[in-house]
Amino acid sequence: MIILGIILILIGWLASISILTTIGIILVVVGAVLYVLGATGRAVGGRKHWF
Repeated sequence: MIILGIILILIGWLASISILTTIGIILVVVGAVLYVLGATGRAVGGRKHWF
């Protein structure tokens, strides 16, 4: 999710499409939150692992 967000930010920035940049930022933030919660050992969405 973080990688997809970074890709969308880059595409939105290079093509000057603000909606892609906004969606990319949201995906990076959500991905970072899920990563931190998973790294602390908390179950996210009822699962301990996301794979």
